[in-house]
Amino acid sequence: MNGAVHPRPQLARTGWISLDGSWQFAEDPNGVGLAERWYDSGEPFAETITVPFPPESGSSGIARDVSDIIWYRLSSELARPAEGIRRLIHFEAIDYRSSIWVNGAHLADHEGGQTRVSVDATNMWSDADNSIVVRAVDERRDIEQPRGKQDWNDEPHVIWYRRTSGIWRSVWIEDVPATRIESLVWSTGSTFGLVDLEARFAGPIDEGHQISVTLSHKGRVLARSQHSLLSSRLRIQLSLEDSVSEPEPEQLWWSPENPQLIEAELTVTNPNGRSDEVQSYFGFRSVGADDRSFLLNNRPYFLRLALEQGYWPHTHLAAPSEDDLRREVELIKELGFNGVRIHQKVADSRFLYWCDRLGLVVWADAAASYRFSPLSLSRTTREWLEIVERDRNHPSIVAWVAFNESWGVPEISTDRRQRAAVLALYNLLVAVDGSRIVIANDGWEFVGGDIAAVHDYSHDPAVFERRYSQLDRVRDTIATGRTGGRKVSLVSADSRAHVPVVLSEFGGINLADAAETWKGYGQVANAADLVAELARLFEWIGEDSGLAGFCYTQLTDTVQERNGLLTEAREFKADPTLISAIVRGDVVGRLASEEASG
Repeated sequence: MNGAVHPRPQLARTGWISLDGSWQFAEDPNGVGLAERWYDSGEPFAETITVPFPPESGSSGIARDVSDIIWYRLSSELARPAEGIRRLIHFEAIDYRSSIWVNGAHLADHEGGQTRVSVDATNMWSDADNSIVVRAVDERRDIEQPRGKQDWNDEPHVIWYRRTSGIWRSVWIEDVPATRIESLVWSTGSTFGLVDLEARFAGPIDEGHQISVTLSHKGRVLARSQHSLLSSRLRIQLSLEDSVSEPEPEQLWWSPENPQLIEAELTVTNPNGRSDEVQSYFGFRSVGADDRSFLLNNRPYFLRLALEQGYWPHTHLAAPSEDDLRREVELIKELGFNGVRIHQKVADSRFLYWCDRLGLVVWADAAASYRFSPLSLSRTTREWLEIVERDRNHPSIVAWVAFNESWGVPEISTDRRQRAAVLALYNLLVAVDGSRIVIANDGWEFVGGDIAAVHDYSHDPAVFERRYSQLDRVRDTIATGRTGGRKVSLVSADSRAHVPVVLSEFGGINLADAAETWKGYGQVANAADLVAELARLFEWIGEDSGLAGFCYTQLTDTVQERNGLLTEAREFKADPTLISAIVRGDVVGRLASEEASG
């Protein structure tokens, strides 16, 4: 059954079909499947798995660590598409290298575990039973592979978790016209009412093909435009005509407090009457930074972010359901945050949809590798380009985080190649998407970028006062400080004097103790102590400090990291109204927190 939100919400067509559910499954520890043509074999695989949950997770039905090579097969009795219609199969994520066959015909190879893989199965589809086969390779010891928080050891250790191998996001089918919209890029800037659209098309473009675009807001039409197609790319600028919002354009600016979205309907027609109809949306907003502040819609905007691992105990990096994705956004907002840093994974498109709709800004990470080499750098770069291509239309995403804590570039302080790699990826992300800020290396060892992002897990409020309470103290911390045992900055004073500073990881307070809890964070005994500790830490990092924002570690308990504001089951560890007051810097709420803690 299809969910309420399209799996690709910014290029949505009606009539898509989910292939999530029961698939055949087999391990291939000796790597014999290709030679034995498992992709073309009529023999059933030995086990059954529930897609899209990774085999390591309980919800998959496999619930164990598996070999580096695994196989999937699904039989489908779906009828052939009509004449002139193409059948596409989309895999939202397969970790890490994948190959796809339909009825024994090889359709695609893909490397990268975080982005969509799509194949055109039209010519291979038959009227009889159809076989879709996927081979996935996820080498547990390969630390040149972007893996994020997935452990390379057999058992989770320190801050790393079990692998999420193979298919770990939804699989779905859509039937589309031969000539169709393939991608859209919406671009808005600081001038209200103007939006640039770049549309790309697949299939033959004949004389007579046209596209119509209608923009609306809450049922009120704002713009209509129609154009003839002359090639596979169309670039146009649309102007909104709206007498209601023109005197007060801020009514339609997107922000977490006012998440207004412009709905778009696009229709391609051709001489034979067939058409392609898609739904999309975008938000009017601009993102930037001056020497002190992060800027949203040309105004200083103080960032209150929560670190989100996006990990569930029974499904791992896959979300249990679409409802859980929406609930995650609601929980973040209930706790007083206005944004989220998605840590070491690429967010589900439906999670970003709810950030767009309900109002959260997003700092977007990607999975890191752990060894510097030309291979790891090329893998990271290739995946980043696919991430930007997939997610660039989400107004909620305001920042790309290229590297985290020098992961993948461990000798950045002494190796000019690694410094060059960080700056190269920073500049590449700016080049392909200049509408957002880019953090080059989040945590320490700042070598450049739009924001200096600092990780500091001190639990001494006096240290926070000394380091962050005033702008000159923040500048001194960036100039001479060490956090995590590393220099905060590797560049000259002139190079770092004109960027805002965000405390992009701090906190990490365990509530009580358990045998498996990692001991690298602070600890309190009960909910009242947790609230009191939060109040002490947040006192010196609010809007009147020298910072442009903060990111608290972390939203939920995750495996052995028991430092969440929520449990793994997404239950509050303390009164959320008190936590929200502390996060928002509400003085009355802070006093109430102190009273509650005795």
